[in-house]
Amino acid sequence: MAVRIRLARHGSKKNPIYAVVALDSAKKRDGEYLARFGQYWPKAKEAKDKLKIDVEALRVWQAKGAQVSQTVGQLLKTLAK
Repeated sequence: MAVRIRLARHGSKKNPIYAVVALDSAKKRDGEYLARFGQYWPKAKEAKDKLKIDVEALRVWQAKGAQVSQTVGQLLKTLAK
């Protein structure tokens, strides 16, 4: 089982909210996930309010072999700034 850390879409029409989750790479985007690390609000006004994530839990999953998607990787880079 290959585990990916990626975004799962939630929210309503024209108001997306994305959850940062770990799930089996064969599952659908919004399928059942193994762990949830935080949320991403792309329409938030303030840059600091756009991403809230538990980085320690995410690092634990990465140590177990979970691969980060390209999009989540870019979000983590902006979080590190």
